[in-house]
Amino acid sequence: MAKNRVFFDIYEQLSGIRILSIIILLILGGGVLYYFDQLAQSLDERETKYATLYAESIRFLIEKGLDSDCDYTYVQEILSANETIPTILVLNGEVNRHLNIPELEGSTNTLSANEVENLLLMKVNEMRQEHEPIQFDIGDETGYVYYSSSLIVSQLRYFPYVLIAAFLVLGSLAFIAYSSSRRAEENRVWVGLAKETAHQLGTPISALMAWVEVLKSEPGFDESIGDEMTKDISRLETITTRFSNIGSVPQMKEQPITELVETTLKYLEKRISRKVEWFYENELIDREQLVKINRPLIEWVIENLCKNAVDAMAGIGELHILITNDSRNRVIIDIRDTGKGILKSNMRRVFRPGFSTKKRGWGLGLTLAKRIVEIYHNGNLFVKETQLGKGTTFRMVLSK
Repeated sequence: MAKNRVFFDIYEQLSGIRILSIIILLILGGGVLYYFDQLAQSLDERETKYATLYAESIRFLIEKGLDSDCDYTYVQEILSANETIPTILVLNGEVNRHLNIPELEGSTNTLSANEVENLLLMKVNEMRQEHEPIQFDIGDETGYVYYSSSLIVSQLRYFPYVLIAAFLVLGSLAFIAYSSSRRAEENRVWVGLAKETAHQLGTPISALMAWVEVLKSEPGFDESIGDEMTKDISRLETITTRFSNIGSVPQMKEQPITELVETTLKYLEKRISRKVEWFYENELIDREQLVKINRPLIEWVIENLCKNAVDAMAGIGELHILITNDSRNRVIIDIRDTGKGILKSNMRRVFRPGFSTKKRGWGLGLTLAKRIVEIYHNGNLFVKETQLGKGTTFRMVLSK
């Protein structure tokens, strides 16, 4: 498969950089998630140890009793030090004490006793799902300390996802800005190339027209040869007009699309291999339907698609052209060949500059065609379907 090396190297390099960037971002994202997960797990283990110490302090306090002559200073410090871990003490199946329950902070006076009890029982069930309760025995009584992770640990578990989401948003904005900048640069290149081509063609065409007139004035000059030369010069002028339109804002005018397509096909039939059979169908609701287009550019697109189709068939096969309307009354032009088809791996690169299956050429025809249809005419050009060994259908959509 032949590809132009200039465009091919640029786009392959961009694709390689893109893949490498994605891999690096995935590694960094995985590293961030792993680091914060380990950090949250470490803090969670620390809180579990503290909750165990908290439960032991309660057990010691209950077991010794407040009337004991023991020094409770250290125990009281442990109990009062818990300012973040939500805990609920349950003795003999009843809630005895709770601490750091966010739903009850500042709302105790507005909730009834039953509402508080129901809320605590619900929190006990939630805590049981999160951590195994700490059990302790005091004689014939059994106590449980239910606890959940503190707000800091809970936020720490979600923080890496928020961080990655923020990076994705910033990365997306950066990518959009970069893509827009690159697209604008490409547009400037296309415009500059088109203008320069039109400018370079202008001088020799004018000279050729003068030379034809000189030849016609010579005695014995065959007029039929002069007429054919004039046609070829006219063709060159049409090509110059096309490049000139690409290099500036093209003028749009309502044109009868049927007449345009038929005229273009008649021109091509005489200049394409006779081994290609042409099949043309017009299923437009209004056969005189007008479409606001730039005629030279749309003619160029049709010519390009037909020539590519003939190349795909190696000059032998059938070329089907169908013009019809869709449900929105837009004009649909399908160009179907019976050629070799397009590999699935090449589908995304069909309209990319430099991509070509031919040994010669720059691989710019389909790229220009797509730009003409989609940028200048707000239409759509895409591969409708393709099958290896059976052919390909290109579809062009033009609004009224």
